[in-house]
Amino acid sequence: MRFSTILSSLLVIITTTVNSQNTLIHKTNKKIKIDGDLTDWKTPFLGPFVIHNTGENATQKTFVSLSWNNKNLYIAYNCTDSKIVGTLQAKDSQIFQTDDLAEIFLDPDGDSQNYIEIGVNAFSTNYDLLLKCISEECGGWNTSMDFDIKDLETVSKINKDGYTVEIKIPFSSLRKIKNGGFSKPKVGTKWKGNTFRIDYGNTTEYLALQSYKSSKFGFHQPQEFAVFEFVK
Repeated sequence: MRFSTILSSLLVIITTTVNSQNTLIHKTNKKIKIDGDLTDWKTPFLGPFVIHNTGENATQKTFVSLSWNNKNLYIAYNCTDSKIVGTLQAKDSQIFQTDDLAEIFLDPDGDSQNYIEIGVNAFSTNYDLLLKCISEECGGWNTSMDFDIKDLETVSKINKDGYTVEIKIPFSSLRKIKNGGFSKPKVGTKWKGNTFRIDYGNTTEYLALQSYKSSKFGFHQPQEFAVFEFVK
């Protein structure tokens, strides 16, 4: 499948510095409506995503853009997908085991503890997960699906080329996470994080904007997360 004319025009401003290990989050004064429509998205798209543990090219293209204002972090994904796998499910279903989806992990202080994971499938089903610890040194795989980000918004939209996803994360909700380092950002603030996609289509692929050197914990390698820098 090919990108639609509208979405193709967005990709003219794509930045392809995937190996820079530094992702800029541009501030916006525009109101971003979370509706899955990317035609009003003004900040650069990054990508394409690559196989998460090798850096090799993916079968299908994925691009992401991040933006922020004084209240929220915004993320938009544009996913080419010739065979969408998934269904509308209840919130916090373990869709990462069954459905095509886009994900973001955020670990501001980079200590590999008390970081968050958010995933959204092509049918707007989302989950938010708190990872208290995943390393052997602190007990390993201590997670909480009961964790919820208040006023989290996610909307996906299926199109002839695949699907798009938009996410809004209120900073006020993140600040309530104990020992996570989620202080309200300002220009110059740097968080650790990465963006991902799971594609269960014709060939199962685990994709990332920034690839890793190893695959010991799959996507969960905060020590190799990129730097997300909040800029004007």
